[in-house]
Amino acid sequence: MSLFAQSEEGNLRRVQPLAARMRPRNLVEFAGQQHFLGEGKLLWRLLQSDRLGSVIFYGPPGTGKTTLAKLLATETRRRFVQLNAVTSGVKELREVLQRARDDVATGGRRSLLFIDEIHRFNKAQQDALLPDVEDGVVSLVGATTANPFFAVNSALVSRSQIFQFEPLAVDDIRELIRRAQTDEQRGFGQEEIHLHDDAALFLAETCDGDARRALMGLEIGVLSSPQRPLEFTRELAAESVQKKAVEYDATGDSHYDAASALIKSIRGSDPDAGLYWLARMLEAGEDVRFLCRRLVILASEDVGNADPHALPLAVAAMQACEFVGLPECQLALSQAVTYLACAAKSNASTVAIGEARRDVREGRIQPVPVHLRDAHYAGAETLGHGDGYQYAHDAAGGVAEQDYLGIDREYYRPVRRGFELQLSQRLDRLRSILKRTKGESGA
Repeated sequence: MSLFAQSEEGNLRRVQPLAARMRPRNLVEFAGQQHFLGEGKLLWRLLQSDRLGSVIFYGPPGTGKTTLAKLLATETRRRFVQLNAVTSGVKELREVLQRARDDVATGGRRSLLFIDEIHRFNKAQQDALLPDVEDGVVSLVGATTANPFFAVNSALVSRSQIFQFEPLAVDDIRELIRRAQTDEQRGFGQEEIHLHDDAALFLAETCDGDARRALMGLEIGVLSSPQRPLEFTRELAAESVQKKAVEYDATGDSHYDAASALIKSIRGSDPDAGLYWLARMLEAGEDVRFLCRRLVILASEDVGNADPHALPLAVAAMQACEFVGLPECQLALSQAVTYLACAAKSNASTVAIGEARRDVREGRIQPVPVHLRDAHYAGAETLGHGDGYQYAHDAAGGVAEQDYLGIDREYYRPVRRGFELQLSQRLDRLRSILKRTKGESGA
């Protein structure tokens, strides 16, 4: 390398942020994602056998998608080409693919084409990749924070291996922070920085698995504190991070995943987990009306008549949120979540309406029995409508021995929990009375 090139590279490195300078130089330095990159795992096996085809990296920011793509090109000795789906058009994409075909045709190196934010490519751009991906002219590595099964063409997904990146573990982040502290060429190893253990832990925990954010906090703390030696305390770490950003896409996966976790925690009778997921959604700016709707639905779907107070309470919480607004309405939401989580659970009403509607859709439509038909209009009597109807309030105990359906069906089966235990016992008595008529009619 010429002196000019060395000088240019050094100048570029000096302006790079710490996170860029500390990118892993090989797979040994790469942290996390051992569920597919560890020894014996799928991506490891593909590299060992030199069978790397096209892959899609899916996961949150700062987990190493771009870095791993560059390392794969190095490991497989392929020419690395990077495009960004936001700034690149079809013309630029076709030029890259033509260059890759020419290289293969002349016996040159194959190309690894890395497309960042591949979900931002429109259908035409994604379709343009298909022939060369299918023929193996390029190894495509697409990176996306959106679920590829929704955001990427199914044809491209079917030709690619999907690898889901997980947020880095706290220990992995702490190791990266320590490496940045001690590395003399790329980090702060030449400076007198005493990083306190609780400060490193704070940075590792508050970054939510995003290595870039953790290293940014370290860099801001060091560069904003000119004194040397520097005691990098937890207080300095907190000042360097300021308000924690909650990773959350209000219309994407994180929205639906958090909502799913909230509902399943309440259904599972865990108020503490329910409160955590509620807090996460509130901190991320979730629509309060959406939360209220989900709680009202859950009150009927999962609590039902096991606790008849659940639905009125959920509706009251919804009305309180409309009336009060944030931040105070979080109290009503917290009350609703904790009550619903602790309430006795029954989905008997949910199952019952599902079975009844299935009978309507798939079975023979039952005519309304003649004695139940409307008899309030002129001429109804000549048709026999209402003939034989027994007014329930005139019967002993308020229950007439009368058939209300015409066929023998039991949709509602109360569970023997909470208030539904009492309903179950009462329903047994009611059905014994009603079935006398069905037995007599042979229904």
